[in-house]
Amino acid sequence: MAARTRSPPCRRLVLLFALLGVLWEARAKQIRYSVPEETEKGYVVGNISKDLGLEPRELAERGVRIVSKGKTQLFSLSPRSGCLVTTGRVDREELCAQSAPCLLSFKVLVEDRVKLYGVEVEVIDINDNAPKFEAENLVVKISEIAAPGARYPLPEAVDPDMGTNSLQSYQLSPNRHFSLHLQTGDDGTINPELVLERSLDREEEPTHQLVLTASDGGDPRRSSTALIRVTVLDTNDNAPVFDQPVYRVKVLENVAPGTLLLAVRASDPDEGANGKVTYKFRKINDKQSLLFHLHESTGEMTVAKNLDYEECSLYEMEIQAEDGGGLTGRTKVVIMVEDVNDNRPEVTITSLFSPVREDAPPGTVIVLFNAHDQDSGKNGQVVCSIQENPSFKLENSVDDYYRLLTAQILDREEASEHNITVTATDRGSPPMSAEIHITLYVADINDNPPAFSQTSYSVYLPENNPRGTSIFSVTAHDPDDSENAKVTYSLVENTFQGAPLSSYVSINSDTGVLYALQSFDYEQFRDLQMQVQASDSGQPPLSSTVSLTVFLLDQNDNAPKILYPSLPTDRSTGVELAPRSAEPGYLVTKVVAVDRDSGQNAWLSYRLLKASEPGLFTVGLRSGEVRTARALLDRDALKQSLLVAVQDHGEPPLSATITLTVAVADSIPDILADLGSINTPADPDSDITLYLVVAVAVVSCVFLLFVLALLALRLRRWHASHLLRAATSELTGVPASHIVGVHGVQTFLQTYSQEFSLTPDSGKSHLIFPQPNYADTLISQESCGKSEPLCSSAEPRFPIDDTPLVPQAPPNTDWRFSQAQRPGTSGSQNGDETGTWPNNQFDTEMLQAMILASASEAADGSSTLGGGAGTMGLSARYGPQFTLQHVPDYRQNVYIPGSNATLTNAAGKRDGKAPAGGNGNKKKSGKKEKK
Repeated sequence: MAARTRSPPCRRLVLLFALLGVLWEARAKQIRYSVPEETEKGYVVGNISKDLGLEPRELAERGVRIVSKGKTQLFSLSPRSGCLVTTGRVDREELCAQSAPCLLSFKVLVEDRVKLYGVEVEVIDINDNAPKFEAENLVVKISEIAAPGARYPLPEAVDPDMGTNSLQSYQLSPNRHFSLHLQTGDDGTINPELVLERSLDREEEPTHQLVLTASDGGDPRRSSTALIRVTVLDTNDNAPVFDQPVYRVKVLENVAPGTLLLAVRASDPDEGANGKVTYKFRKINDKQSLLFHLHESTGEMTVAKNLDYEECSLYEMEIQAEDGGGLTGRTKVVIMVEDVNDNRPEVTITSLFSPVREDAPPGTVIVLFNAHDQDSGKNGQVVCSIQENPSFKLENSVDDYYRLLTAQILDREEASEHNITVTATDRGSPPMSAEIHITLYVADINDNPPAFSQTSYSVYLPENNPRGTSIFSVTAHDPDDSENAKVTYSLVENTFQGAPLSSYVSINSDTGVLYALQSFDYEQFRDLQMQVQASDSGQPPLSSTVSLTVFLLDQNDNAPKILYPSLPTDRSTGVELAPRSAEPGYLVTKVVAVDRDSGQNAWLSYRLLKASEPGLFTVGLRSGEVRTARALLDRDALKQSLLVAVQDHGEPPLSATITLTVAVADSIPDILADLGSINTPADPDSDITLYLVVAVAVVSCVFLLFVLALLALRLRRWHASHLLRAATSELTGVPASHIVGVHGVQTFLQTYSQEFSLTPDSGKSHLIFPQPNYADTLISQESCGKSEPLCSSAEPRFPIDDTPLVPQAPPNTDWRFSQAQRPGTSGSQNGDETGTWPNNQFDTEMLQAMILASASEAADGSSTLGGGAGTMGLSARYGPQFTLQHVPDYRQNVYIPGSNATLTNAAGKRDGKAPAGGNGNKKKSGKKEKK
């Protein structure tokens, strides 16, 4: 309870201190000066820079200036001295009339602080005006029967100065009939009166001349005079008397001209001309005489011109009534002009801080303006407001000054300019309002990095593109303005395949267009990844990156490459062996080809373009297997030539061809026996034109010359060879004419001279030459007669036992093919077309090594070619873990010359015969080994 009883006094004390603080702050910000009137231009009023706590040079730097309410500015700031000086003549009487003191108020704005300081300058009066009578000549009529002591009012002099500089006294020239009496009114004015001291006699002296002098109290003293002529009249003993000593009237300022304000009335009991009263203004200034009109006979006072409360709200004047006998009476009229709400509020922008940075903190002053109304009272009270806008707020600063502030951080990207409408409304009835429109521009800052339309880009480019090709165009948008929105593009430094990324592609820094600096090859790489950076030109610059991947599209730019049968170094074709006992469907050989392209461009198909005997052989469309189409007959030629084409499915398709030579015989001796009976088959195309025959003949001659030169070169090398000694005795009975120039047998021996059996037990005894030797011809009887190391003995010098002369090193059991290295289309088993062939040289060499290893194992008679299901016969050599799960089955790709078996059990069962190189025919095998 005690606390509650003490609460009201505490609150009052707090409010009192707060009020004192506000008053002290307001007084601290008020600066007062004084200046005498009538000073010249440039007169120093005061050192305002010192009073503001600034140096003179800081006035311009801080934007210090004078703001007023639209009136003529009488003062200015001197930027050199920092003083407040006058801009022209200062007249107190013109500015303040009879108001005392004469104070001129204005505001000084310090823009960088956004603070207003009130300044009051008091204009000190000087005695620059002398008293002045309204009329310099005055006629006073006095009846001769007037009793001594009668008083007659005299005209007053007017002095616009104030204080001691104003009218102080009157003096009357000496006269024995009259004296001067001064009467002081309630408002301090001095009214002179003429007092009759002695009776007048019209017959003795009809007129009297008097001089009235009015003086002020200034230094120096100023005065003026009026000449008074007193006329002595015959008897008129009553002066006019007004009904009221003072007439007061209130009038609205918006009354129309001609409106009746009041009617004064004075009565005179005399008769005739002495009782007739006329009215006129007695004490009125020039401005008032223009605003009002007084009827001389009726005393009605009307409005002559429009009144304005803002110019003058109170008019005082005297009206004099005079009868025909010259007697006068006077009264005072006070007209009070009432204000009406006829002025709209006026809004004057003092300071506008535009543009404003978009990162300006909340509370930043944008506009400082003044709102005032010339009306008074509630009609002059102005309230300002703005349209609802969450970004801005309005505060009342000092008196009728307002500040427009930011309420939150602006974003130029949302709105680059703001149109703000300020409405000023007075409290009159009906209220009047005025609007001003402020356009605020928001200055951009670099607060937004460039943004790409996508998080990543994918570009598809066909390979083999020309250098300088435009790949793609990236575009980044920066919502900032001007330099902050200028975007430049660049590539993030990186390396690709050991080379700088800039050696592959480049980008236009202005347009973002990406160019290829090289012709890309799908077989070298399939995609190219990079980072594109977009940077603006702001300070500091902002940037963003986006990933771009260029995917190469494969073009059919690689022709199929035939891996098997491979061409020898002398570009002659190999010979494949087909036994005459072969049944239809017998696998003669298989063409293995790959294409470095991918997809449809690497999908291969095989065709038999031309055969020496059509209908004898067929080629698998997808597998490339060369098989017999029918059973071989005795009339079939020993040598069969097949032209096989391998073609991909690209656009346009590319192809490769190979010529296969098939020897139709069960063994090499059979080939040699049938050499003499080789007849050139008739040309099925005998009906070709003469030009084609001539062309073929010329080409054949050139080819024959080439073969002869090649055979001569091979024969010369043969004399130095030491690799075919064991075959000398078997070949001495064969005429050289049967062998030399036979292309098929020569090529056959060239192809398979690397490995053959020397003993009937071919499964254990091998003669393996480390390097292949290519004999140009078979050894003749004559050549063996020479004493050469190779033919010196019919008995072989090589030891034939169960141990090979050149022991083979076991292959590396860790050698495997990965899933990606497994061959596809042309090398898959059972016509599977879904795989792909190895695409590089290393994989191809590994495949060839495996094929040779499989061929070596298949040539071993003691080993079955199948070797078990799914092993390709390699499990015995490479271990049971080496199965088709690790290595693709290439058994269809391998053909063992002189054998009708392939590297599959199915092939062996299909043929129904033991392998030619096995234990089924030891005698024939023995001949082969000797050869």
